[in-house]
Amino acid sequence: MTAVLPERPAADTAIPSAPAPVSAADLLERLAAVPGDRRAVVARDRTLSFDALRAEAMRIAARLTARGIGPESVVALCLPRGADLVAALIGTLTAGAAYLPVDPKLPAERRRYLVEDAGADLVVTAGPVTAAHQVTVAELTAGEPEAAAYAPVPVAPGTLAYVLYTSGSTGRPKGVEIGRGAAAALLAELERTGIVAGEDGTGVGGRVGWNASPSFDASVQQWVRICRGDTLVMIDEETRADPALLARFVDEQGLTDLDLTPSHADPLLDLLGAPGSPGAGPRPLTLLVGGEAISPALWRRIGERTADGTVRAVNLYGPTECTVDATAGWIDGTGTPHIGTPLPGLRARVLDDKLNPVPPGESGELYLAGPRVGRGYRNRPALTAERFTADSAADAVPGDRMYRTGDLVRALPDGRLGYLGRADGQVKLRGHRIELPEIEAALAALPPVAEAVAVLREDVHGAPGIVAYYRPAPGAGDATPEALRARLAAALPAYMVPAALVALDRFPVTVGGKLDRAALPAPGPALPAPGPAPAEPGTADGPAGGLTRSEQLIAGVWAAVLNAPRIGPEDNFFKLGGHSLLAIKLVSRVRAELGVALPVKAVYAHPRLRDLAIHIDGLIAAQDR
Repeated sequence: MTAVLPERPAADTAIPSAPAPVSAADLLERLAAVPGDRRAVVARDRTLSFDALRAEAMRIAARLTARGIGPESVVALCLPRGADLVAALIGTLTAGAAYLPVDPKLPAERRRYLVEDAGADLVVTAGPVTAAHQVTVAELTAGEPEAAAYAPVPVAPGTLAYVLYTSGSTGRPKGVEIGRGAAAALLAELERTGIVAGEDGTGVGGRVGWNASPSFDASVQQWVRICRGDTLVMIDEETRADPALLARFVDEQGLTDLDLTPSHADPLLDLLGAPGSPGAGPRPLTLLVGGEAISPALWRRIGERTADGTVRAVNLYGPTECTVDATAGWIDGTGTPHIGTPLPGLRARVLDDKLNPVPPGESGELYLAGPRVGRGYRNRPALTAERFTADSAADAVPGDRMYRTGDLVRALPDGRLGYLGRADGQVKLRGHRIELPEIEAALAALPPVAEAVAVLREDVHGAPGIVAYYRPAPGAGDATPEALRARLAAALPAYMVPAALVALDRFPVTVGGKLDRAALPAPGPALPAPGPAPAEPGTADGPAGGLTRSEQLIAGVWAAVLNAPRIGPEDNFFKLGGHSLLAIKLVSRVRAELGVALPVKAVYAHPRLRDLAIHIDGLIAAQDR
């Protein structure tokens, strides 16, 4: 029997899917009605009440309007997560315009591309202004609050709300356009299905952690909550990267809702306190899990925490093109993982390659139809026509469209959907949607590379990771993996830089002459950068002599985490293939084996083995005092 989660309708194990009409201006109309003395935003830099947020949004909107910004204008927000970002976002919408998130941490080349490809009318930054169409957020917000009441510019349901860029199969990122009505409907549907609740189970009063990058569509699901009167609690980069800090933050801030990927949920689960325990809130934390597939093991573990009342958890699936969340299923730990049933604003079609419905239980490609399907890709009419097609269902209204997700699913006997994987070259890694051809194009564009291919493998340093294979161009310069990785890091977001690069004299091919991806060799163990060999280094079997005691211990942990055959004191964790999740695993092993509470940020601050060992020695000495 399916367990009933707290605050979930007990009469039905599925998510309700009846249509729920809402107005396009519903988000800002609702925002205008929230009592002004409530807290709207809690950030490290400052806290805003709803009165203060609305006043700031009105100032920003007035100054944007004075610059000619209005409906269908696009304002690029190159701001870190914080109160300024929330105010600028709400202010942009208040002016009737759309926002384009541009993460300041992206490489400069990537940021420039997003702004130019979207044709942004204005760029809002926190730093120095370097172009005529840029303005600082301080300039937009300076001055005393205006006395005028909060009055957003009226817009139609189809008016552009935001443009989000996703990885592109053609080698270029593509901007997804979503309308205001679709964004308003998302919030209404999350409320109606019971996924979003308040202190009384139906009202407001939640404290929602903004955990996602503004460039990731899950951030939309988080900021819309402010429009119903919930408090947005901004999670800084250091906290979100460290499970121990994040668990403490959840308790200290009294979070009621946290959106995160399965990769980040896994190490957090055992650190969460049950309701009523010291520091924990009075009711279960709502975990909104999405961005990648949940493993059966994690599905069971989350189910155990729902059974003991620590969390209520829902598995959310959805492409950016369909306004964040398309389907939802409660996680109770029983049976196999599934992605649930469609939310009210979308209809699921499971079709074959001729757009005919497949019989229940058989594999087919998922198409999504309904009012929350996006407008299309910005300035890409051909690609829009390819992915957004006429709804083929018999009950479809003329003009209705459906989006081809590229995901393979099958309908389970109870009507819920089981996720089977991708039908193309797109992958999900640590919650990020990645088109492998974009990585291939970036690598092949480098002069030292004659040919390139990228794959997602499950065995990169003991975790999933992207491996890029390349054939060096004769006499074209430095084609070492280290050199190529550094050049890719200057052009691609960090999550798209391959964990391993493998040089091949030639690519394996099938009998028919096509690339044989299955025959691509597994990457070898991570090796130290070229240089003098370390004296008696640590190995995967355990540390040896020749290093200090701390260096030996850390070398042994690194060797296990990175699956590296030898570790020397000058080696760099990240140059050996380490990434954020392996850094989390590293600090967990250090805590277990050395009894030291090492924060994840210390691995980033001291990536060299010798430096990290010295830092850990200092922590041990401080504990002994």
